[in-house]
Amino acid sequence: HHGQCAYFISIIIVQWADLLICKTRWLSIYHQGMVNPAMNFGLLFETILAAFLCYVPGVDTALGTRAIRLLHWVPAVPFSIVIFLYDEVRKYIMRKNSSTKRQGKQIITEYGWLARNTYY
Repeated sequence: HHGQCAYFISIIIVQWADLLICKTRWLSIYHQGMVNPAMNFGLLFETILAAFLCYVPGVDTALGTRAIRLLHWVPAVPFSIVIFLYDEVRKYIMRKNSSTKRQGKQIITEYGWLARNTYY
């Protein structure tokens, strides 16, 4: 049961990175910022809900989880960081290998190979 709870927590920690990389498709999170209050609330709420489901007596018994040590929240953090950094590097390469030109009032972007194949 400790493993179930640790796995559940690791999914939530990796979802932090997924939420941040889905925030923008082109810009870096550094340029975009973290000013969306609904997103920030969702990130905090998700984490508090996970702690509630793991640590509140009765709820953990009903769901088949067990309270885990704080140390067991850590193993998923490197995976979350790798996912986040991978996407930031991908966005950087897309921006650097794509060009924009102006035609009258229109701005036309010619996407590079990476943007054409990974930009969703």
